[in-house]
Amino acid sequence: MPNSTSWDDFRLIKAIADSRSLVGAAEILGLNHSTLFRRLGTLEDQLETKLFERSRLGYTPTAAGEDMIALANRMDEEIREFERSIMDRDILPSGHVRITTNETFVALFLAPILKEFTQRYPDIHLDLILSNDQLNLSRRDADIAIRATREPPETLVGRRICDVHWAHYVPQTLDESALEALGWIGFGEALTHLKAQRWLSQNVAISKIRHHVDSLAGLTHLIATGLGQSILPCLIGDHAAGLIRKGEILPDFGDGIWLLTHPDLRKSARIRAFLDFAAPALKKALTQSDHPANSAQRA
Repeated sequence: MPNSTSWDDFRLIKAIADSRSLVGAAEILGLNHSTLFRRLGTLEDQLETKLFERSRLGYTPTAAGEDMIALANRMDEEIREFERSIMDRDILPSGHVRITTNETFVALFLAPILKEFTQRYPDIHLDLILSNDQLNLSRRDADIAIRATREPPETLVGRRICDVHWAHYVPQTLDESALEALGWIGFGEALTHLKAQRWLSQNVAISKIRHHVDSLAGLTHLIATGLGQSILPCLIGDHAAGLIRKGEILPDFGDGIWLLTHPDLRKSARIRAFLDFAAPALKKALTQSDHPANSAQRA
């Protein structure tokens, strides 16, 4: 009978499966390549079966390897659930809180709220992950996400802070007679998931879209410099220097700003402290900013 396997054995197999190579797995586990090679050989000898086929394309799991990888993934998720559950035992709000949002949102709204929060809770340390990527809160890529979305994933819980209105923006220095000749700036690959992309496709001819950018912050700056016109969330466009809103807000795209976390984290003292503090502060800042009547630069 083979010797019993340990969690380290499953971690090894999972790392090889995730990276498809011993070199990548060695980096994940903090081991050198030769040690990892010996451990895999020893494990396969103990189990009396081959777990991976070696080829130029990397390490491909065998049927037995697939079974072990599936079990390793389940074990990994259960360990993560355990780690989240013990956070419920927090008594005082202290420790690190990882927040993911985008750079524009921090610059326009979140920075003063974070400052006030840390003054009230000096033992809570904030780690900001500024990205447009949809990080996986279930896998603890972050603890809290501030996202614009129509419907958050069912695996998360949170609060809808406000609706997001969109409008048409042009350079403030643009002469009205030159508007027709001004090209449009479309969304780059990182932004094509936005509901606003459909509006552009239906209302702006492809021939008029001369440039693309994959960041709303970048889009804002490009409009302000006169490179083109486009649509933006009002809470960004109405705050940006050098822009002017043309006409009324566009038909509702259904998006809202959400403050989200994983269900297992919401009882954690530090997570609850941030949610309870940030939700009303964000609501106040955003509802005042995003109302159609608030634009002082409307044409």
